[in-house]
Amino acid sequence: MSRGKRIGLVAHDGRKPDLTEWVKINEEKLAGHRLYATGTTGAMLMQKCPSLEITCLKSGPLGGDQQLGALIAEGKLDILIFFIDPMTSQPHDVDVKALTRLSTVYNIVLAMTRSTADFVIGSPLFADSDWTPIKTDYHAYVQRLKPGDAAY
Repeated sequence: MSRGKRIGLVAHDGRKPDLTEWVKINEEKLAGHRLYATGTTGAMLMQKCPSLEITCLKSGPLGGDQQLGALIAEGKLDILIFFIDPMTSQPHDVDVKALTRLSTVYNIVLAMTRSTADFVIGSPLFADSDWTPIKTDYHAYVQRLKPGDAAY
């Protein structure tokens, strides 16, 4: 992971104000990093933090979550800050689960609470290190699959 991190920002509707406030507080630390956000979240962030360059993807339920997932799978995202609302049922809950699963599969940093996000951005590894996460080797898994297998 290089010093210029690639960071995904997303929040459920009930947590968007919290994420927006968190980003505003950490605006200086986030400057210089490559930021991606799902549509509605990104629009809110750009309005409150005009100094930040944010690549806006589609709205989460319209495919933005999958776009973030693709960035993770392609090795183009280092950190995902995803403020979830555990008190509200989400119609696209499977998308949320997919993002958490991909974050785990590809061993990227995942912060789903403000406290965790504070620890991530406050870590010396965030700003001052070329730390590289250990990649899980799935070679054996891929080799055991053959065309026609159910999981292929």
